[in-house]
Amino acid sequence: MRKAPYLLLLVAVSAFASGRVECSSLKSKYVPGPVAYCALLPPSYDSQLTKKFPVLYFLHGLGGDQSFLVTSGGWNLIEDAEEQKQVNEFVVITPQADNSFYINSKDGRVHYDDFFIREFIPQMEKHFRLIGTRASRAIGGVSMGGYGALRFAFKYPQMFVAVVAHMPALLEQLPQGSSQAGLTPYLGTAFGRPMDEAYWKANTPFAFARTAPASLLGLRIYFDCGDQDDFGFDAGTRALDKLLTARHIPHTEHIYPGHHSWQFVAAHLQDSLKVVSSAFDKAHGK
Repeated sequence: MRKAPYLLLLVAVSAFASGRVECSSLKSKYVPGPVAYCALLPPSYDSQLTKKFPVLYFLHGLGGDQSFLVTSGGWNLIEDAEEQKQVNEFVVITPQADNSFYINSKDGRVHYDDFFIREFIPQMEKHFRLIGTRASRAIGGVSMGGYGALRFAFKYPQMFVAVVAHMPALLEQLPQGSSQAGLTPYLGTAFGRPMDEAYWKANTPFAFARTAPASLLGLRIYFDCGDQDDFGFDAGTRALDKLLTARHIPHTEHIYPGHHSWQFVAAHLQDSLKVVSSAFDKAHGK
């Protein structure tokens, strides 16, 4: 099988108070077109040139893109947490995903799951100075990205030491009739058009949470949602909490006051960063 070429199509580097952001793209044999990404590099990445770093892959929501942590102010929150020694340094990488929901689409056109696991992570670990082990790899996300992060973590627990998700796009059951049709603009075409309910059920984080090994290899799990989530994802968040509790899978779940908004994420982002940093420390015996 021909190896897909790794192409730096467009490189943009932005400097912040102490770290920097590097944005570029790569071509894939699994998804059409170049896939953009941004890497948020901590202060010592350029000052300690032999040092390798843990990494958090952080997935954007529907309507977002690879630059959302920079444009939203999330990168400032990450830098603040590092400067205040609330977390240790690690690289944060966000790939572009459009409305893929991070799955292999029903129509077979976009194999995002295959791309992310088989191409993207290996390419990032070659291009950047990443440690490249489970103990040094975490995944997280917001909304659709929270859905994707939980799904990847439950499906591939051998890949990640921690998963964190803010207001994940979780629905335990699809609504029926016109209500289901109304979800199409939010769920996109990944699950088929019209939506294939069986395909949707087979790909939700719930499906993998039900079948994953109960230990999940010690995976650290954190997720939260607002009690007034505009899409009702707080009900899905509670349902996932109930499922994991019934399976005796350790996890941390919070329902906080708030809506489905960046303001909600900003209020709790540093909490999830602490979970990731702690998981890295524990995995490395610190």
